[in-house]
Amino acid sequence: MVAFCLENEMLALGIDPGTAICGYGFVELQGSRLIPREYGAIITSSKAKMQDRLMKLYDELDALIKQYHPDVMGVEQLFFNRNVTTAIPVGQARGIVLLTAAKNQLELVEQTPLQVKQAVTGYGKATKEQVIYMVTKLLNLSKAPHPDDVADALAIAICTTHCLSSYVWRNRL
Repeated sequence: MVAFCLENEMLALGIDPGTAICGYGFVELQGSRLIPREYGAIITSSKAKMQDRLMKLYDELDALIKQYHPDVMGVEQLFFNRNVTTAIPVGQARGIVLLTAAKNQLELVEQTPLQVKQAVTGYGKATKEQVIYMVTKLLNLSKAPHPDDVADALAIAICTTHCLSSYVWRNRL
């Protein structure tokens, strides 16, 4: 599995799925350094039909993958405590993310929100502000990524590099 990690270099794409705002972040691991390559958000209009919003997510995400050629894609597993109305569109966007990974034959790593927070802050119950602060510091960004979905996507990419690096080191023995 994951031969590209053997030299401890990889380009990870983190995705924070959403139908209104889908954050993405490309983070390169070079040795022990994390380097941000590209990050932003795919934004769709709330006035557009859902199928058109999902098609825009697919088209733009597919174009980003073809442009940057990541080695792996990370996406957060969904957990909803309260708002089922929000869960359905986010689940639809997550389905588009998974489809895009499969169509591009990308290794997919899924993490829980707790795992992402733990990897980035060292504390699984960190606040959103703590995650944004640590993403900014770990990637040596001049300012915090905006909107929050972008910071979340970068955090997922960072966690993905940690997960795969740990896997490779554990299995070298």
